[in-house]
Amino acid sequence: KLAWQGKIFIKVDKWFPSSQLCHNCGFQTDITKDLSVRKWTCPKCGMAHDRDYNAAVNIREEGKRIALAKTQ
Repeated sequence: KLAWQGKIFIKVDKWFPSSQLCHNCGFQTDITKDLSVRKWTCPKCGMAHDRDYNAAVNIREEGKRIALAKTQ
């Protein structure tokens, strides 16, 4: 179905720290390894994050980075 739509499938490594990275500044924190932490604030830039939304943004950006690297 992706091919019909002119899209490609990009697989992001399952160990990619998507919920641990601040999507604003790239700071990596260890506090989100605890799955009960649903919201956190980046100590570097001060941005407040929802764990799931932040992870989704980071996965999307990593997919774009991988796709770009494959085309070069």
